Amino acid sequence: MAIHPRELADLQSTAGNGWIIVTDSGDGPYGQLVLDGRHVLTADEPASVGGRDGGPGPYELLLSALGACTSMTLRMYAQRKGLPLERVLVRLKHSKVHAEDCATCEESKTALLDHIDRQIELFGALDDAQRAKLLEIADKCPVHRTLEARTHIRTQLVPNA
Repeated sequence: MAIHPRELADLQSTAGNGWIIVTDSGDGPYGQLVLDGRHVLTADEPASVGGRDGGPGPYELLLSALGACTSMTLRMYAQRKGLPLERVLVRLKHSKVHAEDCATCEESKTALLDHIDRQIELFGALDDAQRAKLLEIADKCPVHRTLEARTHIRTQLVPNA
């Protein structure tokens, strides 16, 4: 069932202040609208798993958040330090790996773990020391820290209005 434009406007007006609202878009079985009070994004699953590929999937959105935060963090640091950083390009890929294939993992060796590969390309007249420092700063981006930390998610069922 497609969302009515008035309901969409009502939901968008209640989003924000730290809250993101996600709701069925009515476009296929998995199509979603993501609202933050100012923007409307779409999300979906690829056709290979029954979606309509009407937007990025959940892991693509997660990687997008990490990539954007990484690039923004590097830009902010470079501006503060007066570094000649012209552009940042971040490539990311998500996969599942067996814990036995992960040298730094402390989990059960039979578990499957989420693994993110991140490649950072820095453009500008940066010397080796500046590049090394920027690589170090990349691991300090807030989304990176959140993903590496233990995160508690509290879920509540809200009655329909």
